[in-house]
Amino acid sequence: MIARVLCTLFIAFIAATALAADPPLSANRAIYLYQGPDRDKQLVEKAKKEGKVSFYSTMTISDAHALTTAFEKKYGIKVNTWRGSDEKIMQRAVAEARAGHDDTDVFEMNSSQVENLYREDLLEEFYVPGIQDIPANAIPKHRHFFPDRFTFFVMAYNTNLVKPADVPNNYEDLLNPKWIGKFGIEASDVLWFAAMVKSMGEEKGMAYFQKLAAMKPDMRSSHILIAQLVAAGEIPMVLTAYSNNAESLKKKGAPIEWKPLQPAMGQSSAIGLAKNSPRPHAALLFAEFVLSPEGQQIIKEVNRVPASMAVDSPLNKFKYELIDPGMALDESDKWTALFSHLFLGGKAVPKGE
Repeated sequence: MIARVLCTLFIAFIAATALAADPPLSANRAIYLYQGPDRDKQLVEKAKKEGKVSFYSTMTISDAHALTTAFEKKYGIKVNTWRGSDEKIMQRAVAEARAGHDDTDVFEMNSSQVENLYREDLLEEFYVPGIQDIPANAIPKHRHFFPDRFTFFVMAYNTNLVKPADVPNNYEDLLNPKWIGKFGIEASDVLWFAAMVKSMGEEKGMAYFQKLAAMKPDMRSSHILIAQLVAAGEIPMVLTAYSNNAESLKKKGAPIEWKPLQPAMGQSSAIGLAKNSPRPHAALLFAEFVLSPEGQQIIKEVNRVPASMAVDSPLNKFKYELIDPGMALDESDKWTALFSHLFLGGKAVPKGE
């Protein structure tokens, strides 16, 4: 009788222990997180056997080409790139997953949409050495994607139209009556607006932006266009230029300069690995390349802002805050309505470029 009771207790203990233990890693998760001493050798060998990578990205064709050709030359692994907008990539990824057509390996786009992929359970956590060089505040707690490049919103101005002594030093300076109708804002920059209001404190922030809207800013679509308009002298100043666009025009000799007013806001684009990638070793190796100093140097060379602190860039040498990727998903309707009311007369917010 005692033996039977002890046996029953032992079986119950084993069952409870099994339930309490962490579940075994999925096949791809085990590959993505493996850090054994033979990791590098195994990763390269098995990635070469898989032979190719399917890469979905919002990068321009030329930027993506610079990365993929360098990877192909180094490892002899073909990269098939499909370029689309954030929205189209998201739609395609979800449709393919629901249809059971899992042929995608790597995603790269705005971090808010990569967060959306995570919430749809389409990504898997992974490790590559390069993540140690990414600012900790840019890495999501769930670690299912990592930033590979940043975009910063800065004030850009025409140096022929704005005298050095008149250049605003802070956001309050923009409320000077002399700037009425003489500065622009890109017409899709809802996230910049939302992040600014939150950073200032909602009550104070909304009060400020009501005053700013009364200054009658010139609302234009396309970040590239609005920087070009400043360089051409059609708009003396813009508040939400991308630093890399302004710097590119400056290097070409255009009369344009840029300055990050505080709080300076930025957003990240990020890279994530498909949970059900059919080529997990090649997927991981490609992500490792993009986030490595070598890959980040290429991102710098195509006039983007690398996320890695291991690569020096003139485009991020200032204090900045990163926009929360989740805010675009969780609070979009609220901030879009407020932005439209203040700056667009209630009209629909255009899609950003």
